[in-house]
Amino acid sequence: MKKSLLIFLFGIVSIFTTYAQQTTIKGSVKQAVTYEPIPDVTITIEETNQTTKTNALGEFKFSNNVPLGEQVLKIFKDGYAVKRYPIIVNEGQTVNIMDMTLEFDVKSSADLFTITLSDDELNDDTSGGSDNISGLLSSSLDVFQRTAAFEFSSSFFRVRGLDSENGSVLINGIEMNKVYDGRPQWSNWGGLNDVVRNQELTSGLTPSAYNFGGVLGTTNMNTRASIFREGGQVTYSSSNRSYTNRAMFSYATGLMKDGWSMAFMLSRRWGNEGYQDATFYDSNSFFASLEKKFGKKHSLNFTSIYSPNRRGKSSSNTQEVYDLKGIKYNEYWGWQDGDKRNSRVKEVEEPILMLNHYWDISSKTSLNTNIGYQFGKIGNSRLDYSGGGNPSPAYYQNLPSYFLADSNGPDYAGAYQAEQNFLNDGQIGWDRIYDANITNNINGITAAYALYEDRSDDKQWTFNTILNSELNDNIILNASVNYKKLNSENFGEIIDVLGSNVGVLNVDSFDNYQYDSQNPDRVLSKGDKYRYNYNLYANIVSGYAQAQFKYNKIDFYLSGSLTNTQYQREGLWEHSRFPGDLSYGKGKELTFTGVGGKAGFTYKITGKHLIDVNAGYITRAPSLRNTYSNSRENQSFVKNISEEKVSAIDASYIFRSTLVKAKLTGYYSKVEDANEVGFYYADGLSGDDIADNDTSAFVQEVLQGINKKNIGAELGIEAQVTPTIKLKGAASVGQFTYDNNPDLYLTSSSFTSQNGSISYGKANLKDYKIAGGPQRAYSVGFEYRDPDYWWFAATANFFSNAYLDMNALTRTKNFYLDADGLPFNDYDETIAKDLLKQEKFDDYMVVNLVGGKSWKIGDKYVGFIASIGNLFDKEYKTGGYEQGRNANYRELLQDVNSPIRRFGSKYWYGRGANYFVNVYLRF
Repeated sequence: MKKSLLIFLFGIVSIFTTYAQQTTIKGSVKQAVTYEPIPDVTITIEETNQTTKTNALGEFKFSNNVPLGEQVLKIFKDGYAVKRYPIIVNEGQTVNIMDMTLEFDVKSSADLFTITLSDDELNDDTSGGSDNISGLLSSSLDVFQRTAAFEFSSSFFRVRGLDSENGSVLINGIEMNKVYDGRPQWSNWGGLNDVVRNQELTSGLTPSAYNFGGVLGTTNMNTRASIFREGGQVTYSSSNRSYTNRAMFSYATGLMKDGWSMAFMLSRRWGNEGYQDATFYDSNSFFASLEKKFGKKHSLNFTSIYSPNRRGKSSSNTQEVYDLKGIKYNEYWGWQDGDKRNSRVKEVEEPILMLNHYWDISSKTSLNTNIGYQFGKIGNSRLDYSGGGNPSPAYYQNLPSYFLADSNGPDYAGAYQAEQNFLNDGQIGWDRIYDANITNNINGITAAYALYEDRSDDKQWTFNTILNSELNDNIILNASVNYKKLNSENFGEIIDVLGSNVGVLNVDSFDNYQYDSQNPDRVLSKGDKYRYNYNLYANIVSGYAQAQFKYNKIDFYLSGSLTNTQYQREGLWEHSRFPGDLSYGKGKELTFTGVGGKAGFTYKITGKHLIDVNAGYITRAPSLRNTYSNSRENQSFVKNISEEKVSAIDASYIFRSTLVKAKLTGYYSKVEDANEVGFYYADGLSGDDIADNDTSAFVQEVLQGINKKNIGAELGIEAQVTPTIKLKGAASVGQFTYDNNPDLYLTSSSFTSQNGSISYGKANLKDYKIAGGPQRAYSVGFEYRDPDYWWFAATANFFSNAYLDMNALTRTKNFYLDADGLPFNDYDETIAKDLLKQEKFDDYMVVNLVGGKSWKIGDKYVGFIASIGNLFDKEYKTGGYEQGRNANYRELLQDVNSPIRRFGSKYWYGRGANYFVNVYLRF
């Protein structure tokens, strides 16, 4: 009996001892002013990188593999200042840190991302920033990536030299990248900064809980109504960048007792002119999110986003034009009735609706199911001059260079007159355009000029379901299945007949082809479709699975994906150059299969020293843009088209202490079998398949089978040298080159070959640099944060190794062949090599200043921020391209030897000195 009692007592003691020996860290996080609990705060044990999040009561707990000794807890949530709490963990004991507080981050509320780069720049197809990926990085805590987003972006720097199609942008788990070009349309949620700042970013190939991602990572914007703090904010901003005024109002209820939560936002951005001439801005934004929690396991959230916007575009220009008119010059506008009227206007109106179901199956398993629908239009207007002369004030025949290159010798008088005319006016003559059409009215002739827009009206459904499950203390499973269906209507539309009462003839005046041969010689009015009319269809089914393994010394992951993509074009008009099913009806259905695999690990040498390695291989369908050679006219798709292949590897050394944080990364990536389709007017073509034995045509250039290689290193470092002063630096050194000589062929309705194409063989691009921002960038700066809630920061940024985009046709055999197909008898290889040398832009430095102050008045915050970009008004080129007007040796040599080039390269310049001021009230 005594023996049994002793065994029983020993067992009880053992149980309590075992329980007592469990090592635990727990606590809670509250808002510093209201003392309300804050949900979804990320808590990290810095030594092991173990992470958890606070629940709805602001509570958290670590109980598995808890490290012992001196540790640091990092407390973070978007919109709040990061805090670090030192703790001591003893074996078998519980560390209980209740009521830790977070304060609103003054700098975060300053909306630095919008200050540095506006959404129109991120998506501007008329500037050097048509593919800026900074929006993917704005939520990153990584020093280098934040520097790239906020300091390098004005130079249209590309991280690792890659396009934004290599990164995924999601809202509530639904992908926002466009099927047409693979890029996110940033303006779809422009002006809604307060409600899209809750972002989860995985950089590079690192694993995401939402999708497989690309080699630039995944950004997921969480707009669930329940995650927004209770309260609101009113903001007013003034700037001379994209818009001149911005007003915003946002309010959220927080989670109410009946399980409902709501969040709303209204925003307006406007201005008659941005930094470039006549670049007006007119945008309204609306956001609503409603969520209902059903018990402890289910929640349903509805989000609607509507951000219609219109803005005037700015032109690229030759150096001759910039020398005469300055870097703010824009050829797209002219005076009309005392107002500046821009002929190139981009209008985006694509509402987003989504319904999200969140199911917490258990404490360790969740299922998120989403339905999204996006519809609307994108329009880009331009002047049509099928019955008149080119209305561009910067047309080459209007400039001094045209007269100086006269075949009979320089015409100095004509050059001087052209110079004075351009200096004194140099803008579109709207009155002359109206006069021409009114004159045609008298004679019963159709309009010489009209204003039309290129339209894309999309309807897209997205369905997906995302599973996250913690299988045990060390293994996390992520998986998802996705379906995307796109119907895209594409057409030109007459938006202004510019004084004509006869109408616009729907005929190609250059080649005299009927755009719609089933309705020949049709005369159009405002609102009628013009030039082309077709549909594009896409169906995409994809899935991925991923396992993450987390241990004290090493974390690693394995991930795989599979995607099936189908494209089809349906011609609604029959083009007379491509009769019957060559242009009309449904074309061939194209199918692509994409597979992806990636893996990586993080080895924790100590809590301060880590090694991170990632590698991946992806095959993917080409974008719709680069699948069809000229979808406006016919069904033809790129010859020998196949999936693109992307391979990438990176390795990083990470150092982190309470004072210094640094990360050094080396990377390598390669893109193979890519295609690129471009459009331009070419002079100096060789071959017998051009109508009327001409040497000029409006062409579609198809580069097929492109390989690109990117290699380089990144460094980010910051040091908290005093409690108030932080030093920071970043550097990127890269080399981004073409890695082969791809095939090049041209297509045109002016070509007489059966399929309307001419092959020019290999384009000798290997080892040429890839254009698209500087390949080397460096930043040094400091930040001062005063305990009295004001702060100031300054950075100096250095850029080099930026290159002009080449014209690939001049790197083919067409360059040295005469119109008869035989080589030029005066061809000089030494001179040709010099003519084809790629232009490298000058190095430059840009200094940026930013600072702010906030006041706490009761339970409210009032604050402002002011920034100056490019303090010393440095002029620098952000991008540019060679014109295609001189496609052979003789024409290019003659142009280069002229006093001023008639067809010199066109450039974009960055902004000079600029400012942004932001004032806000948070309650």
